[in-house]
Parts: sequence; C-alpha cells; structure tokens
Amino acid sequence: MAKNQVRGDTVADLLVNQLLAAGVKRIYGIVGDSLNPVVDAVRRSNKNGEGIQWVHVRHEEAAAFAAAAEAEVTGELAVCAGSCGPGNLHLINGLYDANRSRVPVLAIASHIPSMQIGTSYFQETHPDRIFNECSVYNEMISSPLAAPRVIASAIHHAYAAPGVSVLTLPGDTAAATAPQDVPLDLSERTPKPRVVPADSALRDLADAINAAKKVTIFAGAGTKGAHDEVIALADRIGAPIGHSLRGKEFIQYDNPFDVGMSGLLGYGSANAAMHEADLLLLLGTDFPYDQFLPENVRTAQVDIREEVLGRRTRLDLAVVGDVKETVKALLPLVDKARSRRFVDQMVKKYEKAMTTVVGAYKGKSAEKLKPIHPEYVADILSDVAADDTVFTVDTGMCNVWAARYLRVNGRRRVIGSFLHGSMANAMPMAIGVAAAQPGRQVISMSGDGGLSMLLGDLITLKNYNLPVKVVVFNNSSLGMVKLEMLVNGLPEYGTDAPGVNYADIANAMGIPAVRVEDPKDVRSALEGLLKQDGPALIDVHTDPNALSLPPSITADQVTGFATAMSKEILGGGIGEVISMAKSNLRNIPRP
Repeated sequence: MAKNQVRGDTVADLLVNQLLAAGVKRIYGIVGDSLNPVVDAVRRSNKNGEGIQWVHVRHEEAAAFAAAAEAEVTGELAVCAGSCGPGNLHLINGLYDANRSRVPVLAIASHIPSMQIGTSYFQETHPDRIFNECSVYNEMISSPLAAPRVIASAIHHAYAAPGVSVLTLPGDTAAATAPQDVPLDLSERTPKPRVVPADSALRDLADAINAAKKVTIFAGAGTKGAHDEVIALADRIGAPIGHSLRGKEFIQYDNPFDVGMSGLLGYGSANAAMHEADLLLLLGTDFPYDQFLPENVRTAQVDIREEVLGRRTRLDLAVVGDVKETVKALLPLVDKARSRRFVDQMVKKYEKAMTTVVGAYKGKSAEKLKPIHPEYVADILSDVAADDTVFTVDTGMCNVWAARYLRVNGRRRVIGSFLHGSMANAMPMAIGVAAAQPGRQVISMSGDGGLSMLLGDLITLKNYNLPVKVVVFNNSSLGMVKLEMLVNGLPEYGTDAPGVNYADIANAMGIPAVRVEDPKDVRSALEGLLKQDGPALIDVHTDPNALSLPPSITADQVTGFATAMSKEILGGGIGEVISMAKSNLRNIPRP
C-alpha cells in the first residue's frame, strides 16, 4: 500500500487507520452500543502491537479532560469518544475546556442508527448541533463515501485552529464497508509559519515605548517559546513583568523583572505596576478580568489572534503577530531605558510581598498552625517535586496555591482549567499526562470538592497503574465560592461539605494512601508519596478558613467583607468570624 493510501474494511477501520496515520496513540472513553464498531476496530488495530490503545475511563467527562491534557503537554492530536446520547453528552464539559485552551483534540460522538435520526429514537440527541459551541469543526459522517474527507478535515481543523473537532458517527455507518485505497496522507504536518507584524505597526509600538517613562509588561500564554526575547525587552526598556496564571510557566522562571500575578489569584506587585505605568504592554494574553486592568493607562496589545485585540480593556495600539517574532523585530527599534527606578521599585515591592504576605505561611512557623495551612502544603510540594513535574491543578483555591507557591523553571508544567474554570479537572488531566508521558512525574493538586465529583476515575489510575500522585487539599469546603460570597457581602452558605477521609477510599481501591492532620508530618508524607512506583494519594486536612485575598482590595470589597461578617455575627457565627480572622491575619495585602 502506498504511503498516501489509507485502507480499512469498515468506516470504523478507516477512522482508526487515519488516526494512526496522524500519530494518535490512544483513545479515552467508555465502550457501548453505537460506539462498538469503533472499539472493535481499535481492538483489531492492536493485532500487530502497533495499534491504538483504548483507555477505559469511568466517566466520559474524564475522557475529554484526559485528552485535553495529553494534547496540552505533547502538542499532538489526542482523542476521546462517547457512545450515543448520554455517553457523548458527558464529553461536553471537557471539550469546552480543550477548545478554550486551544489544544488539538478530536472527539468521536457515536450516534443512533442513521435511519432513526429525527424520530425521537431511544437516546437520540443531535451531537452535530450540540457540540457547535465547543468546537472548531463539527460534522456528521453521513455516508461511507464521505468518511475519508470528513475525518481528514476534522484532523486538520484540530491542528490548524488549534481546537476541538467533533465527528458524529452513526453506528450503522461505522460498521458499513469503507471505500478502499483512500489517497490521504496524514503523517506529515505543515511547519508553522512565522507571523511578523507590519513594519508600520512595529514602528508605532517602538515609538510608544520610547515615549513612555514607565512601561509594564503583562505576559500571557502567548509568550510560550518567547521567554528569552521578552526578558531581553524588559531589560532594555526597564520594564517589570507581570503575568497571568497561564503565562506563569512560560515567563516567571529566570526572570529578574518578575512582579507576580494580578487578578483574584494575584500576589506581588503586578497590579501596582500596571496601574502606575505610562504604557501597559500586553503580550500574548487575553486576560478576561477587566476590573484588574487599568482604565487610564495607555495600552498596547500584541497577539497572533486579531480577534482578541481590545476586547478586554482600552486599546491604544494593536499589533498582530507572534510574540516571539514581534519582540525580536522590536528590540533594535527601542531605546535603552535611561532610568531603572520604576522596575527596581516594583521588583522590591514584589519581593516584600513574597516575604510578608505570600511568605507568611511558609517555613518553621507554619509547622505550628492547625489545621494545616494549604499554603504550607503547596510550598513544600513545590520543594520536593521533580524538576520536570507536570502539576495538574483543580479550579478554586488550588489555583491560588499553585499560582503563588509552585516554582517554575522552564521544564515544569502547570496546567488546569484556567479558561473554562471547571471543577474536577485535575485528576482526569493527570490521567492524560501520565498515559502520554509515562516516565514523567505527574502530581494532581485536587480539592476535595473536585476530586469527589469524578471520584470514580481513581479506579482508572489503579487499573492502568498510572504513576499519578494525588494531593488532596481537603478543607471540607468550597473555599473559592466562600470567598466570592464574602466579597459580595453574603455570609457563606451551602459551601461546607461533610468530612470525608479520601485516604480510606483510595486504600479501599488498592491505591496506597495516607491522611495527614499534623503540619509536622507534611514534608515526610509528601516525600513518601512521591517515592511510590504507581498511583498514590495523600489526604491533607487543611484549614477551611484559609482564603485568597486579591492584590488590591477595593472599597466595595471591604464593604462586602464587613457586611458579610456582620451577618455572620448576627446569625450567631461569631466563633466562625474569629476563626477566619486568625486564619488570614497575615494574608492581608500591605502597602
């Protein structure tokens, strides 16, 4: 068979062979009914030992999250699948996350028999409509003759956007005889082009930088691969560098100009640096929280996606281009800063925050605090983890502790549902990373709320002996929701959860696990966890009143806290108020 021909007895075989040609190694999903022809084609592909692996998860949402994480860390196409109706509907949350994170994922949504479509048949839905909003390509394979081109288009769209492609495949079509000797070659990917801004846009940006006395850079995920160039720019123009959570892993390491994050998860002096600048330079970020962006500071934005320019905050200068190529072309055009006073002030302010606010719950003093402070756990976890660890992070307070305490170095990865903001993402994402990169240390920073939501997929870790280390920040509370209520002047309600010993549950599944309640045991327990060969879990009982406070507290937020605390006291909760104050006294931002 020629290199550019893909054969298969059935459409399902054709699909599997096209996926193999595209480099796909595994499919995450749950077998069932209309999906059976595809699963059988996967089975038959493994007769020579070089086929696709079927990874049997316990919930299709976990399948989508796992595929998203695999695509994130490898940059290669990852695949998930769900049977008709309820099966593929379960994929949708993880697919939203993958599409918003712009990673190449293909979802196989099997469908009811084609002759029954439109008759309210058992389990009938319309996946070719339902998945439109969370995909860049969403089509139904309506006949065997259409299959080769539709499958190829789905693969190319997933890579090109990048994003999610969804293939709706009726079971009878999957089992039908496929066209033979299809002239398609999916083994080669086109090299990405260099995207350089127009000369006039570069000149305008250089003029704006040269005219400003105080420039601040705010960097996002678009600075991936541009670390050295951005640092060189900051050094030349004397600019502090703040970053978003998604930008942290790409720009914070080896960065003498780092001033931390902004937003609700923020710390350091990024907020001050942005508001005190004459020019704010947004590099590769679509930071959505406009309340943390300055309204009265001249703003320039560089992004490869023209559609995101100016949609979050004021925009005085728009530049379309890849961040790395833009900065390389910009460097010869900008003047060397005559004063470094601004960047030195902001870096000093950042260092103070790191030793007072962020550093308040680190070190020996934290060993005496009970319940255990989650900040202390995150700090030690960063200390004992390997240099190339992939941390998967649950949405909520785990985001905060990861943002503030995980130290990056250019080799570590920190991934999560940072744009879609879904609960329960960390452990399923860890499944995808561990399956794709079995020799790499993978740590899931799971909240008890997130872990409990997709708890069944701990069985998947055990079933495949995936060496994922699950660290449960167990505060029996929805901590981020509690904070949101307090900021809005509402006493917390409905945020508490029953105390659960997740170590006992993991042990019952055959996963080595321990529960830690004494801060003095945290380091040894984490070190022991990381020495386990396969999956392991540590359930750390953390302080439910440890909250994240933003870098800049507004008058409305102060009023909200005061109102909420007054309501707590009037409701008989004075003990809770005192406990919260004790837990967060050192965590208040100081000028």
